[in-house]
Parts: sequence; C-alpha cells; structure tokens
Amino acid sequence: MAYHHAMSLVPRRAFLALAAGALVPARALAAVPGGGSGAGDDRLVASALDYRITLERLALVQEEQLHRASGLLERYTDLFARGLVARRDVEDAASAVVAARERLARTRREIAAVETMVAEAEARRRVAALGPSRPGEVREGGGVIRGDGTRGWSLRDLPGIERFFVSRFGRPLPVSALGQTSVHDRLGFDHTQAADVALHPDSAEGRALIGYLLTTGIPFIAYRSAVGGASTGAHVHIGPPSQPVTVR
Repeated sequence: MAYHHAMSLVPRRAFLALAAGALVPARALAAVPGGGSGAGDDRLVASALDYRITLERLALVQEEQLHRASGLLERYTDLFARGLVARRDVEDAASAVVAARERLARTRREIAAVETMVAEAEARRRVAALGPSRPGEVREGGGVIRGDGTRGWSLRDLPGIERFFVSRFGRPLPVSALGQTSVHDRLGFDHTQAADVALHPDSAEGRALIGYLLTTGIPFIAYRSAVGGASTGAHVHIGPPSQPVTVR
C-alpha cells in the first residue's frame, strides 16, 4: 500500500532489546484516508472532551467539599479534645471526609479514562494505517506501537501480567480501565476485552510491560501521543483495538 514507507517494522528481538533500556524512535505517520472511522471518531472525541469539561468542573466542586469536610473534622476533633462535642460527632465528620475523598477520586479516575479514550480515538487512523503485525513483529509510527500477538487473549489472562509486573517492580500493575466501564458505555466505545495500563510506553515500566507482552504473544497497542500532543492519556492498551459501538 502507498503508506508502507511511513511505517517502522521492528523484529521482536530488536524490540525486546529496546524494551530493556533504549527508547523506540517515534516516526511521523501521515493520516491515511479511510484508515479510521472518520466522522465517527470526530464525534466521539468531541463528546469525550465535552464530558471531560463537565468532570473537571465537578472535580473543582468536590475539591471544595473535601476541603470543607476536612476543616470540619479538624474543628470537631479539637472540640472533642476539650469535651465540647461527642465522639459520634467526630466519627461522622471523619466519615464525611472519607466519602468526599472517594467521590473526588472516582471523578479523577473518570477524567483519566476519558483522556485515555480520546488518545485512542485520535490515534485510530494511525493504528489502522499500521495494519496488523505479523507474528514476532511490531509496527510503530505516529506515536503508536502495535503488536497483534501470536495467540488468543481474554481478560482472564491479566493475572499473569499482573504477577510479572509485581515481581519486577514491587507494585501493582496500574490498570486504569478493565473491560467495559461506565465511561465507555456513556461515550459508546467497545472496551469489552481490553485493559488499559497507565504507563507511558517509553518509561522503564512501560518498556518492560511491552517486552513481556511481546514475549508472551499478547496483543497490545501502546500510545505515546495523547490529548493535544501532551503526555496526558499516554498508556498501554492490552487486547484487541477498541471500536466505537455501532448503534443498529
């Protein structure tokens, strides 16, 4: 095809060496007409960005609520120490802080999920242009690294990846989206058999994860580029490419 010259085809052995320490060079990949869903992707991105604005406004409100709840807890703790309020008042104030913190954390997770979806939607033409990779190879270009694996995949395989990551880095695999989430439902994106990992593919942890996926033949797409070219939204998508849901 006409766009083959814009691709990078990397043998698995060479890529594993890069994953051990060197960065995989990013190469510009021109958009290919018909490579993605076009207007459908544009609508998804627009909807996602609108939703992100709503969530960011909500987060500001929730931050203020958390600040107020924390102040009230501090006040009741002081009053309790002076014998002016009951222990139950302090416990209720502490519960309010926990609830406010959980609401804010949930909203921030949704913001991160939306940014991840925007990164994937904006890169869909580039992913399609890269095309499926042959066994033992990855295709890389335009801020995207794609390896289609050599075997079947399901979310039931994720624990093996998690065990590898914990043994290598001593912390849990930072999964930001597991299967279909409420955010994917809201924005009409099929993520049923995929997991997103909040790692930049050029970080030490990201390179190690990609190396493991290549070694075990698990399909993945790693996104360097993200919203507006910033690092926000960069991640490793494990599983088949996500697609906008077609409404029949």
